Amino acid sequence: MSLHNLKPAAGSTKASKRIARGEGSGHGGTATRGHKGAKSRSGYSRKIGFEGGQMPLQRRVPKYGFKNINRKEYTGVNLDTLQVLADNGKIDSIVNLDVLVANRLARKNDLVKILGRGELKAKLNITVHKFTATAKAAIEAAGGEAITL
Repeated sequence: MSLHNLKPAAGSTKASKRIARGEGSGHGGTATRGHKGAKSRSGYSRKIGFEGGQMPLQRRVPKYGFKNINRKEYTGVNLDTLQVLADNGKIDSIVNLDVLVANRLARKNDLVKILGRGELKAKLNITVHKFTATAKAAIEAAGGEAITL
């Protein structure tokens, strides 16, 4: 084998059109771009969502609703979840944000709200940002304390 008889493997390459290489190639002149219009010009790039001048979908669909920029998102933790952790020995009597982060119930910058689903038998002193009324009542009924940050 020498340099003069090297060839690509069979089927590995496709004969490509050589565009804009003169009239004899069959792809000269307009170079397969058609006649006139934005797409025939150099430097053409279409905007995202452009539909050929038709009113684009994102402008046809009406705006809907209201987004409150001051909304506070709370991560909810239910009482039954806390009871399961207490039964498994993963939490002791004091529950705060660090304990919830360690047990992957919240992230370190989250605002946490204790929700009232389920039953709580363990005596827990819970310190978080918010409590529902039913959750607070259940915690205090079990002999624990609900402390709001």
